[in-house]
Amino acid sequence: MIRRIELAILSLCAACCCFCGAGGRQSTAEPALPTGGRELQIAAATAFTEGPTVDHEGNVYFTDITPQRIMKLSTGGVLSVFRENSNRANGLVFDAQWRLVACEGSDAEANLPRVTRTDMTTGEIETLAERFEGKRLNQPNDVTFDGKGRLYFSDRPRDNPAPDQVPVHAVYRIDPDGSLHRILAEPEIEKPNGLVVSPDDKIFYLIEAHPDEGRARMIRAYDLDEDGNVSNMRVFHDFYPGRSGDGMTVDSEGNLYVAAGLNRLRGTSETLDTPAGVHVFAPDGALKEFIPIPEDTVTNCAFGGDDLQTLYVTAGKTLYKFRADIRGTRR
Repeated sequence: MIRRIELAILSLCAACCCFCGAGGRQSTAEPALPTGGRELQIAAATAFTEGPTVDHEGNVYFTDITPQRIMKLSTGGVLSVFRENSNRANGLVFDAQWRLVACEGSDAEANLPRVTRTDMTTGEIETLAERFEGKRLNQPNDVTFDGKGRLYFSDRPRDNPAPDQVPVHAVYRIDPDGSLHRILAEPEIEKPNGLVVSPDDKIFYLIEAHPDEGRARMIRAYDLDEDGNVSNMRVFHDFYPGRSGDGMTVDSEGNLYVAAGLNRLRGTSETLDTPAGVHVFAPDGALKEFIPIPEDTVTNCAFGGDDLQTLYVTAGKTLYKFRADIRGTRR
């Protein structure tokens, strides 16, 4: 099936100059110019979009990691900065009470890596997780929730974690009472990224996204029990040797929508065997559909719209959207 993919945002820059005038109109494209056949490479990037999530009014929130801010795209198409100095926020999700949960992977000593929750009425930011067994977290990456209001997030150490940081890649669960539990860790996992729980709360999915040769680039599936613990790991899909998934979401029928792949090599052992876009997998692991995204790097996706059938996709400097055939979830 051919999808009509729309740009929700043309591009991001420090001053949000991709929108101008009343109503946030998009700027027009520059006329095409002749080229000299030279190879054009990226020397620097000023934006890296991630972590889309949609509130109860249909406004889209997503992170702009490089300048450390959380952006908001209103239902009227107006782009604004929701939060400056986001502490290098990455994955976002609205919980059942419509509070904004953020994975903050700060690299500044003054502000520790943490998972926070923002009250959208008062603006108050509450820290949900900052340390485990006395050691501080590393880089909380992505977050989701289940039907009982439990949160799950991935955490990834830097190459040289500090002595007071948790030294392993891990996945944690935050229970409604605020207690923090580690449910997965090295060596049973390698480099966790996106994660999501099936609509019936019975399966926990985790993306492994290790760029080094011979390492895990796959989606793992686990049985999820009543207490939020996982068991019975199996490989749901293996992306190797291409770039693995980054983030993902799930629709109401249990199909996974995974942001994965590359359009061009990026200096790792990852190949172009996984095309860049949204890969839609049925619950049995079969690839149902592929929606190509023309921009690197495709990072994450989330459902929104009045009927939860609009999928928003972050990639590079851009936020895309397309209509899905099946109603989504907010996970």
